[in-house]
Amino acid sequence: MNPMNRSNAHDFRVLRIRIAATALVVTLAYGAVAQAPKASDAMPDAKPSALPLTIESLGWFEGCWRGDVNRREFRENWLPLRGGMIVGAGHTVMQDKTQDFEYMRIEARPDGVYYVVAPSGKPASSFKLATITEDSNGTEFTFVKAADEFPQRIVYHRGAEGWLYASIEGKANGEERKVVYPMRRIGCESGEPIVK
Repeated sequence: MNPMNRSNAHDFRVLRIRIAATALVVTLAYGAVAQAPKASDAMPDAKPSALPLTIESLGWFEGCWRGDVNRREFRENWLPLRGGMIVGAGHTVMQDKTQDFEYMRIEARPDGVYYVVAPSGKPASSFKLATITEDSNGTEFTFVKAADEFPQRIVYHRGAEGWLYASIEGKANGEERKVVYPMRRIGCESGEPIVK
């Protein structure tokens, strides 16, 4: 085979893989549990938290979390806070096949605390910790970025009895979208739920 044809064939395969990966991410983002937020989704009795907007207020992330929605099992594993950073990895599997993966970190920067995520080999995106609010159902940590592409917000709602609700939110095609990932704290080795 001519080296030029081999290069063109390789470029075409790479383009097809990129298109397929983009389609998969969009499908997962909209198909998992995407829905327009309802008025009932708001935290009616929310008030600003006494917790400071510091990385130390997020130390509870440490450990392993697992959930499943629409036959997709997803996990997040977070290392302890060390050196001004909490490092994590996420993995989504459906029918024993990887659907998505991401590398995450929460880091302290001079202008605040940032949640940085690199999904499925894509470039990293940074979301700044904007608010911590509390209500009768738990504590909500909201990270935001000023961008047109979905999501513009990543929200972690720390609930009772070992529950964590991660959501990606914002506008997509001019409409508000919200995808929620309910997870339980689990033993990293046993996979059994831990109630904290």
